[in-house]
Amino acid sequence: MITAPPPISIMVSVLVVSSLLFLAPTASLSQSSERKCLAEALYFEARDQGWRGMLAVGIVIQNRVRDPRYPETVCAVVRQGEYRDGNPVRHKCQFSYYCDGKPERPAEKEAWSVARDLSRLLLTTRLEIVGLESVTHYHADWVDPPWSKVLEPQAKIGRHIFYKAEKK
Repeated sequence: MITAPPPISIMVSVLVVSSLLFLAPTASLSQSSERKCLAEALYFEARDQGWRGMLAVGIVIQNRVRDPRYPETVCAVVRQGEYRDGNPVRHKCQFSYYCDGKPERPAEKEAWSVARDLSRLLLTTRLEIVGLESVTHYHADWVDPPWSKVLEPQAKIGRHIFYKAEKK
């Protein structure tokens, strides 16, 4: 059974900052690239879910980067999928926005600003949210992917259902 997430005030209070790093005044090209990849993923995957939904998607990406089963960088995680002639195959990516055939041009300024702020936070701080510590997958609640049958649901935030890697 999937339970609703706690109210915002409780959700914020359960953020556990286990390490904090500060960006140098001038970020390297790779840091800048990672922030852009993460901000795009947060924006295009969850802009209609508010900051909580974007943060939860970011936690999934952060968890995948730390998991040896996935690529080691944010950009490699969000761009993971099937490629043909160097181009992503439509609808064959881990994160659907990346291979949906649409250009990645944020149009909603406020949501893009939130996504950029959250990407900076996620890349400079290790955040853990109670209930999402092990999540590596999610999907919109209006789809039913086959892989969801073999993973353990952890939470529903907005219109996304989040899963940890395996059922016990």
